[in-house]
Amino acid sequence: MDGVLEHDFDMIDRFIANYHLDPVTTQEAMAIDSNEIASMLVDMHVPREALVRIAHGLTPAKLADVVSRLNALEIAFSYSKMRARKTPGNQGHVTNAKDDPLQLAADAATAVALGFDEVETTMRVARNAWSNALACAVGASVGHWGTLFQCSSEEAEELQIGMAGFTSYAETVSVYGTEKTFVDGDDTPWSKAFLAAAYASRGIKMRCTSGAGSELLMGFHESKSLLYLEARCLCLQRGMGVQGTQNGGIDGAPVTATLPGGMRELMAENLLAVWLDLECASGNDARATESEIRVGAKIMPYLIAGSDLICSGFGSILKYDNSFNPSLLNGEELEDYLVLQRDFEADGGLTPISEEKSIDVRRRSIEALSAVYEELGLATASAAMKASVLVASGSDETQSFTPRDVAAISENIKARGITVIDVIKALATRGFSEEAENLLNVVKLRVSGDYLQTSAMVRSGKVVSAINDPNEYGGPGTGYRLSAERRKEIIGIRDVLNQKEVLRSEAQHQKSEGQRIAYRELGEAYASTNAGDLVIGISPAFGLKLFQTTAGHPLSEVLKVMVGEIRARGFTPRIVRFLHTADTSFLGLSAARLAGSGIGIGIQAKGTAVIHQKDRLPHHNLELFSNAPITKIEHYRRLAANAAAYALAEMPEPVVVPTRGEAMGSRYHARTAMIYAIETSLTTEGAAPIEVDITFK
Repeated sequence: MDGVLEHDFDMIDRFIANYHLDPVTTQEAMAIDSNEIASMLVDMHVPREALVRIAHGLTPAKLADVVSRLNALEIAFSYSKMRARKTPGNQGHVTNAKDDPLQLAADAATAVALGFDEVETTMRVARNAWSNALACAVGASVGHWGTLFQCSSEEAEELQIGMAGFTSYAETVSVYGTEKTFVDGDDTPWSKAFLAAAYASRGIKMRCTSGAGSELLMGFHESKSLLYLEARCLCLQRGMGVQGTQNGGIDGAPVTATLPGGMRELMAENLLAVWLDLECASGNDARATESEIRVGAKIMPYLIAGSDLICSGFGSILKYDNSFNPSLLNGEELEDYLVLQRDFEADGGLTPISEEKSIDVRRRSIEALSAVYEELGLATASAAMKASVLVASGSDETQSFTPRDVAAISENIKARGITVIDVIKALATRGFSEEAENLLNVVKLRVSGDYLQTSAMVRSGKVVSAINDPNEYGGPGTGYRLSAERRKEIIGIRDVLNQKEVLRSEAQHQKSEGQRIAYRELGEAYASTNAGDLVIGISPAFGLKLFQTTAGHPLSEVLKVMVGEIRARGFTPRIVRFLHTADTSFLGLSAARLAGSGIGIGIQAKGTAVIHQKDRLPHHNLELFSNAPITKIEHYRRLAANAAAYALAEMPEPVVVPTRGEAMGSRYHARTAMIYAIETSLTTEGAAPIEVDITFK
């Protein structure tokens, strides 16, 4: 097999030959040319089931050879086609630097509200595992039931925690692609298979962990390719009968990402997993780079293609609180990730929530855990401790349990044999019946075993898996598509700007502007023959519905410096409101045509301004301030001075507003568009201009 004679097989070869390779299909599958199989992977007309059948007859080297022939785009497409479950999901990390149980419960509840299908914790102090598990189990029961939970710990203790009922899945059962790495860890494929069976026998969903770079990090890579070694790992896992895998580099991702094609390799090994019909928690957990561009590029194929669990997991907390080490994405990037879902109308498994909802579930989880602690005699949380956790972004902001406090709580839980049933009883006794019922439902799920299926998760109280939600992609219109309801959830991010919000924010400045300036309409404005006047043409909403420039300057202040400078140069400023247009160029040209000097300034409420001359083409102005967000008051003063200079037939130095590459379009265009819509809503074709008298107070 793969160039190794049977009598030279190591234990991995032997396990794969005995338990992975399907004797019915192997000869047929191995005879197919690798290019032909690669073409089948990217052919939307070749059904997934046919390719899975072929994969079960391929050796690790053949699997790796086929996938290596695909470029990154083809890998992403194939992954979308080959993943087992149609509906994508996501997993979140919930940890903190203090192992503080109150914060764990609050953050777990927040993660559930955000839509994470699984929540995983680990510890800074190993003996705190039992406390962490209890706290997260309680927090994950707030709001609704069905979020699966695991506590990553030493394998034997992790199984004990699972048998006590606190966890509902496990994934940190590591397998490796070289025999020496297995032996160094005091393991064999058979011992790992036995451990997997032990989890399953207790109704605990189980998958293994592998990933490129692990053998390299442990010093036993045998000079073999990363993709080939991972193909061996995945064939092992299929032979073990586990439901799925967590792969995509995982802890080895940072070293893999340093190699040429490293990111592509991580995608390729995820493809191998789903091709073999395994559930795939597709990594994106270890932060492989500090480059924001590379982080965004790394997540995009998975966001668009979908995955059983896009991240395994996403750091739902801040980076410094992530006890797994920072994930690819953490609390700092959460809002950006939610916006990416909206940008591409792609289901990344998460749902935006309001600040009010976040506070509500955090408060409920803190009170629920505090009640359990008191009922079981574990600890008492003070009001100050609870208050500090409620609104904390991270453990730096809390005054709660210390790691030493937690160690005592954790050892007490373990020594007394406290189980999830004790916690459920405590919740019910203290009035948290909904949380007790939610936690009990997860325990019932373990008893029934209904979720011991490939790619299983729980949505709306029902198991969703590859069995009842198979991925049947066959081209446009097939596979997973956003429903209208789900699309509405995804696009409902916080702080969406609309015209109502623009008007509300502008109205906050109306009173203060009224204390600085008064506008009085004098009637229709006419062209002047007085060479000493200079017209400032203001837009329809200027000072009526809009009161600040996009740079935040009060419009009264802008007018005051311009009027003052025009007067200082010996001219009479006239203020004219135009209602036939809101366009800057036409405001300026219209002003110039009314001015006896033939020079006019046009200015919109958002701050865009122009100097114009009456005989010029509309968009052929003398000077233009197009970058209102960075235009300062001094610039407006100098603009008015230059307008007066042009009226005197001088040639002044144009005022240049310097830029430093600011992304003003991305920051201001949405607001600017709505401001302009407000302006144009007040225009009327052919409307006469209005002479306005202004008084500064």
